[in-house]
Amino acid sequence: MAKPAQGLDFTEKMRRICESMTSRVAALQHIRMDRVAVGFTQTRSASQYGCYATLTPLRFENGSLTTQRNGRLYTVQRVLDPQGMEYLYILRFYVPRFLNSDFRYKLTTTVHELLHISEKFDGDIRRFEGRCYAHSSSQKDYDAYAEQLASFWLATNPPEELYSFLHLNFEELQQKYGNLYGKQYAAPKLIRVRKE
Repeated sequence: MAKPAQGLDFTEKMRRICESMTSRVAALQHIRMDRVAVGFTQTRSASQYGCYATLTPLRFENGSLTTQRNGRLYTVQRVLDPQGMEYLYILRFYVPRFLNSDFRYKLTTTVHELLHISEKFDGDIRRFEGRCYAHSSSQKDYDAYAEQLASFWLATNPPEELYSFLHLNFEELQQKYGNLYGKQYAAPKLIRVRKE
């Protein structure tokens, strides 16, 4: 998306918050934000029901480049930064839904998605034992942990100008900045690997 003459670069603002979180919170310090694409997706309505943010891994289990499905081998489409470096994850925020949520919920949601990144930072998600491998046996406990880490980050006194825009909702931000813009990333496609 072309950068307009004026407005708020939402995805750059969220990237800076994530960079601060991953430098100040020990549980997130394995994350290299230069290998995480940060984007936004426009929701069809302003309804509060649905996704607020998602994390898409760009590798399979244990960081593998390929996976087997129904006896066929697949890889995932590569996503590159402007310098040609490969991203390992895509972090997306759903606008305006994300911006119309409570300030603390915005921070907790951001930490929640960052926590999905594997401790090995290998392009796979963090996996818990059992059937609910993405959120552990209790999503309630997972969310409570994310909220605890978000509160800890705030307690480290990051610069207020870093996150002050999150006190405003989507309409208020439009009134203040005139326009919101940022990076958008298409969902990466699964690509079948054909045997020679």
